Amino acid sequence: MKHLKQYSSYAFGAFGHDAFYATLSTYFMLFVTSQLFNTADKGFNTRMIGYVTVMMTVIRIAEIACDPLIGGAVDNTQTRWGKFKPWLLTGATISSVMLVLIFTNFGGLATSQPLLYLVLFGLAFVILDIFYSFKDISFWSMLPALSTDSKVRARFGTIGRFGSTLGAQGVPIIIYPLIVFFSQQFSGTQGSTKTQAGWTGFAVVIGLLSFLGALGVALGTKEKQNLLRKNTEHVRFRDVFKVIGQNDQLMWLSLAYFLFAMSYVVTNSLTAYYFTYVLGAADKFYLVGVITAILGIISVVLFPTLVAVLHREKIFVGGIAMMFIGYLLFLLAGTNLTMVLFAVAIFFFPYPMIFLAALMTITDSVEYGQWKNGTRNESVTLSVRPLIDKLAGAIAMGVVGLAAVHAGMVGNAKPSSITAGELSTFKAYMFYIPMVMLILSALVYTFKVKLSEKRHTEIVRDLERKLRAEAKADDATDADAPAAAPEQA
Repeated sequence: MKHLKQYSSYAFGAFGHDAFYATLSTYFMLFVTSQLFNTADKGFNTRMIGYVTVMMTVIRIAEIACDPLIGGAVDNTQTRWGKFKPWLLTGATISSVMLVLIFTNFGGLATSQPLLYLVLFGLAFVILDIFYSFKDISFWSMLPALSTDSKVRARFGTIGRFGSTLGAQGVPIIIYPLIVFFSQQFSGTQGSTKTQAGWTGFAVVIGLLSFLGALGVALGTKEKQNLLRKNTEHVRFRDVFKVIGQNDQLMWLSLAYFLFAMSYVVTNSLTAYYFTYVLGAADKFYLVGVITAILGIISVVLFPTLVAVLHREKIFVGGIAMMFIGYLLFLLAGTNLTMVLFAVAIFFFPYPMIFLAALMTITDSVEYGQWKNGTRNESVTLSVRPLIDKLAGAIAMGVVGLAAVHAGMVGNAKPSSITAGELSTFKAYMFYIPMVMLILSALVYTFKVKLSEKRHTEIVRDLERKLRAEAKADDATDADAPAAAPEQA
């Protein structure tokens, strides 16, 4: 296959990238609520969990405003290795080191000097978030640089999502076995006991995967130069938000995707709590990873065929309808493990397809913005998708922290200690609110997003005709210009 090396490199990069994202957005709060603050003083535990939750939410939301500026910095980068790869490797290296650091108690400071711990944690998390943003934006904004053909882009996006699905869904398969293994190696524990050292060892593995994936992308992919990409202009930082705001299709798609992402991330993040504190079957949580990894592969493989027949709008809206059914099954499942796993399967199966449908639309909005506004901005435009994911993840972290505290699911709590009222509160966070957001997402996409595959093809053809005509006009002007007078001695 012509692009085999690039496809495999991009897939490996996505594997490590999403394993990192899943660890940070889904499982870090589990580490904080169940392991980091697990002292005999329940009041202290609750306060510290609250402080860390608020800090992470505020930091991520504040940093999100910088994402378009980071996209502008990437767009304005010119090196012999291209504009994406230097930021990709730098971001992967620093964010991986910071990931390992936050999965520690900072040498015991978390409990011995909590104020100092909060200061150091906040600093580490800011550094992590900024450099993860550089990596995230560089990785996904490579898509329009790899090809301008929607079909080739769809293949890159599909193979990328294939890798990211394996990475993200592989984490729940390996997380508890790795934590137990490292706990036994570093802390001398027996059985399934989990320690902070075990969590740190797990973070080291994920950080290494993230770095190696970025290195694979840097060595195995190549930017394509063409007429459309030559139309790129350096964007001033003060104009970055203007570029995004003038792209109406990007804005509407962003709203629809944000509502979808929020719904998914909140429910997905709370699934581990459901298995631990509702089912009392934390040892069976790996089955979620196995099921979603298998279904994720099938979903991604089916995407190119389905998108060719149904097109993106039907995949996005139809997928949301299927996820809604998954929610209903989840509510009916109660503590029946088989029914819960079936509900997880129905809920998750369309997720990779919906993600790809949104990603392809955002990618195509690069040409839409170029056609509408006259300039091409790849990284600035593609920075919106990571921005939305991080915003959803930041808010989800806050929601998960609140849900854990309000539902009594912290420390050494057991299913038998969760009251009926606390369980109802937990279900509101995990199911009811996300279901409303899913419905709103489908409505926004249906009535406001008009950038279909057919419309994008028309826009690309129109742009190419326009740019070729401008090039010919410039050549004619140069040919008609009088020759410069010879210099006189």
